[in-house]
Amino acid sequence: MTDSDSTEHAADEKTQAEFQTQSKQPAPGIVVEFWDFLCHNKKWWLAPIIIALLLIGLLVFISGSGLAPFIYPI
Repeated sequence: MTDSDSTEHAADEKTQAEFQTQSKQPAPGIVVEFWDFLCHNKKWWLAPIIIALLLIGLLVFISGSGLAPFIYPI
C-alpha cells in the first residue's frame, strides 16, 4: 500500500464516519431547510414568491370557513 492509498483510505473513513454521525441527527423541518437554502444559495428572489403563495393559500383556506362573508369584500 502506498502513502497516497493510505491517505485516501483515511479520508474515506473520515467521510463515512461524518456521514453516519449526521444521519443519526434529527432531520430539520422544512422551514429550516428552506431558510438554509435561501442563505447558502443566495436565492432571495424566491422569498416574495413563497410569501405570496402562502398568503393566497391562507385566503383560500379562510374562504372555505365561516369567515367567508367577512372576507368577501376583499
